[in-house]
Amino acid sequence: MTDVTEESRENPGADAAGAADDDLLLEQQLCFALTVASRSVVGAYKPVLDKLGLTHPQYLVMLSLWESSPRSVRDISEALAQEPATISPLLRRLETAGFITRQRMAGNERTLAVGLTARGAALRQQATEVPVAMMARLGLTREQVGQLHASMMDLIAATRAAAEGTPRR
Repeated sequence: MTDVTEESRENPGADAAGAADDDLLLEQQLCFALTVASRSVVGAYKPVLDKLGLTHPQYLVMLSLWESSPRSVRDISEALAQEPATISPLLRRLETAGFITRQRMAGNERTLAVGLTARGAALRQQATEVPVAMMARLGLTREQVGQLHASMMDLIAATRAAAEGTPRR
């Protein structure tokens, strides 16, 4: 049963005004919750990824390369929804660490092919422990992770549609 105040009975618009005021509370902001959740989750990955010698952004690059290698810088940047200029410094550090190689593609000198070294490919076996470790650290089941992932992918699709001016169904 909802609480109906005297003011709202006398002025039905008061509920709408109160809801509008509540909409501006920091704790009600989707952007705030997503920002804090993102920082918190990435922070929780740090000790797990430290054991692999990777930062979180480097881990994402390696995940893309474990799926398919070699890949162009453009392909990696599209897979990670990042600009190539953001990816390039990560690639340099991963190359210095001995996990990847960067070479010009034969027949297309403008395209840089990024491939795994033997060391980078071998790191994948250690990385198989990361999802399980993260579920344990966050106290989430595989099903809960799947639900959160699906919700985030829906949100990503909605923001892309909004940016393109395409209404969502």
